[in-house]
Amino acid sequence: MGIIGSGNIGTDLMYKILRSSSLELSLMAGVDPDSEGLSRARSMGIPTSTESIDAILADKEIQIVFDATSAKAHLTHAPLLKEAGKIAIDLTPASVGDPVVPVVNLNADLPLDNISLITCGAQATVPMVYAVSRVAEVNYAEIVATVSSRSAGPGTRANIDEFTRATARSLEQVGGAKRGKALIILNPAEPPIMMTNTIYVNVLKGVEATIVNSVNEMVAEVQKYVPGYKLKVPPLVEHSPTGEGIMVTIMVEVEGAGDYLPKYAGNLDIITSAAVRVAEKLGKERVTVS
Repeated sequence: MGIIGSGNIGTDLMYKILRSSSLELSLMAGVDPDSEGLSRARSMGIPTSTESIDAILADKEIQIVFDATSAKAHLTHAPLLKEAGKIAIDLTPASVGDPVVPVVNLNADLPLDNISLITCGAQATVPMVYAVSRVAEVNYAEIVATVSSRSAGPGTRANIDEFTRATARSLEQVGGAKRGKALIILNPAEPPIMMTNTIYVNVLKGVEATIVNSVNEMVAEVQKYVPGYKLKVPPLVEHSPTGEGIMVTIMVEVEGAGDYLPKYAGNLDIITSAAVRVAEKLGKERVTVS
């Protein structure tokens, strides 16, 4: 398998792949010969290239490709990878392929050509919305993802619009809400804060104890591949101010594993962790990993 993009996300992903017992990284490709990511890959004996996707396309043995570039770049990469018969795992908010959140729909029939990991905000919040919707009728879900400014590099900042749109759609398409809304806040606080997500869910019909149990169970499932994922406070269930149904408020903090990125960059850690989870599933059930 190969990685396109040698920035923060691609480099952190590299370390996670190397730690996996079932994945093998064949190539890391970027564009900057002075990239720290490419330098680190070379130091660990991983083949590298500065020819980006061209190098990936030229290697016939690579079947799974992680795209850790940008939404704009992936729009160009996606059809080329599909034509080459390679499976793309998209870590950008380009939303080309079917949206996947491992704990929610990874066991469904996965697409063979392009898997969208949506956004880091979606990976952190969709599980909570789905935890509620699987036991209650969710009318509306709104999330606020707050991340440290230090963990938002040029790629993240350039994709803010795509982030909000893709995350909002995922609350509906994967999370099960009838309507969804997403916001992102870049917090410049020092020392840097952990990624914190506040999820508001309006439930038309539901039982409080059942909702709380479902949320707790889902948190435990996410922790199997993102150990730093945790509730900041127990889920709060109260009557909606409008008098329509009940309002569920959930606060989730994500601490990164510290593989390459600092631990406060949980927003990046959760999407690279999700990428590895998907690849391990694909490697086990669909392809022979090169």
